Amino acid sequence: MDQIAQEPGFWDDIERSQSILKKSKRLRDRLNILNNLKNDCEEVLTLVELGLEESESSIVEEVANEFSDIKKRFEKLKLQTLLKGEYDRNDAIITLHAGAGGTEAMDWVQMLLRMFTRWAENNDYQTRILDMLEGEEAGIKSVTVEVTGENAYGFLKSEKGVHRLVRISPFDASGRRHTSFASMEVMPVMDDSMEININPDDLKMDVYRASGAGGQHVNKTSSAVRITHIPTGVVVACQTERSQHQNRETAMKMLYAKLLEIMERERKEKISEIKGVQMDIAWGSQIRSYVFCPYTMVKDHRTGYEEGNVDKVMDGGIDEFISAYLTWMARK
Repeated sequence: MDQIAQEPGFWDDIERSQSILKKSKRLRDRLNILNNLKNDCEEVLTLVELGLEESESSIVEEVANEFSDIKKRFEKLKLQTLLKGEYDRNDAIITLHAGAGGTEAMDWVQMLLRMFTRWAENNDYQTRILDMLEGEEAGIKSVTVEVTGENAYGFLKSEKGVHRLVRISPFDASGRRHTSFASMEVMPVMDDSMEININPDDLKMDVYRASGAGGQHVNKTSSAVRITHIPTGVVVACQTERSQHQNRETAMKMLYAKLLEIMERERKEKISEIKGVQMDIAWGSQIRSYVFCPYTMVKDHRTGYEEGNVDKVMDGGIDEFISAYLTWMARK
């Protein structure tokens, strides 16, 4: 076996086989979803026919509920057809940064973190906090989260940009209305087949003590890792793994994702323009506004889609915004 493994092209063949198996499984899963949807539609039609034949009004509510469920599943399936990007089916890494607004903006980051976490839970995605810097008084200055599941990047890329909050601040004793901003970065997690050559001499690694929960282990060891890619100035950090080695591996995965995004989006641009924030995290740059006062409204400024139920949105109900964005992009 060892001799076979050393033959030229052996591991390349293994990787190709694994890739084919993954694609095959993905196609089988989608076919199963379609077949289940088809079967459920036929069952609802049978119920309707039964109700009409027997003039049974009690079936109406059951049919309505079944139809509503089928419609939701169909819309979700329809939405997936809009995900045609090369990395849309990949896992995602999202990073939230507090912008203008001080403590209020840091609290806004914490609110957005909850919103996206709840959205992930509602859609059966797994989340893992990779790095977090808490605010001095309240809230979060910045946080990086890995979202695992098929199409995570394809859906979450719609959330990239500046999010604006308008509300009566709980941190203002005078009860005045405040406007705060937070930015969100979204990157695809790349698999091992993606090759990006990084010169070790271009990396600067710093280790430090993790600042989050973790008991004595966190307080006594410098397990957290920060990596700087010197040519671009890109900085990534991870502090949530148990060892420095694990944190370094996760940080390198984040660095690969950021560098790949730079290559794809700004291939012909100068490095200073690539690594910089596209827009100021302040007035006039927001992609979406969340208004709690004097009225309640969440509005996406790119698509024009609006939702009056702010509580629903903050509880993870952003599927309609994602759908509107993907539909809008498909028409461009």
